Amino acid sequence: MLIDPSIRRQTYVEDCEVCCNPIEVTPEFENNELVGFQATDIEQ
Repeated sequence: MLIDPSIRRQTYVEDCEVCCNPIEVTPEFENNELVGFQATDIEQ
């Protein structure tokens, strides 16, 4: 998974590489350093 650290807080959906289910990914950066990360299964 590649994440752009130039965007402070972002949310996007990516398919799991193993099971192909959608995952909502929310990373947060400060000074180009990852300070928070959340991944949520959005399969319904």
